[in-house]
Amino acid sequence: MKNLNILETVSLLHDIGKIGIPDKILHKSGPLNDEEYALIKLHPEKGEHMLKDISLLVTIIPSILYHHERFDGNGYPGNLRQYDIPFTSRIIAVADSIDAMTSDRSYRKAMNHGDAVKELKKGVNTQFDPVMVDVIVKIYESGELADLYSKLDV
Repeated sequence: MKNLNILETVSLLHDIGKIGIPDKILHKSGPLNDEEYALIKLHPEKGEHMLKDISLLVTIIPSILYHHERFDGNGYPGNLRQYDIPFTSRIIAVADSIDAMTSDRSYRKAMNHGDAVKELKKGVNTQFDPVMVDVIVKIYESGELADLYSKLDV
């Protein structure tokens, strides 16, 4: 697979493991308790398990497995840090976070775009790779994504 195809495939499949998480947890309107959060944190490994026997996808499984790693090593499931985290996982971590922040959830309203960008910048070198944040914020603020989405039927 070419790099952009890999990124696209990972972006589509990174949360596939959530299929194995009960809906009552995924759609809970309040905060998760420790037990519920522990179950949510299993979704990358569930995704890995679901995809492991599909030979066409074997090269992208690490990117799916490690998309919740943090740049400072405090993520899951492997506590990987910095450049031990797959490149594509570092991109997905930032893109997924900005999507989550700017989308309504069962437990909160969407954040405006400016506040979401501020939150991304706060997470540089702790939660996120600084290079990924810089590039994605530049693209996001340029309006190029909005232009792209307006051309797509999504």
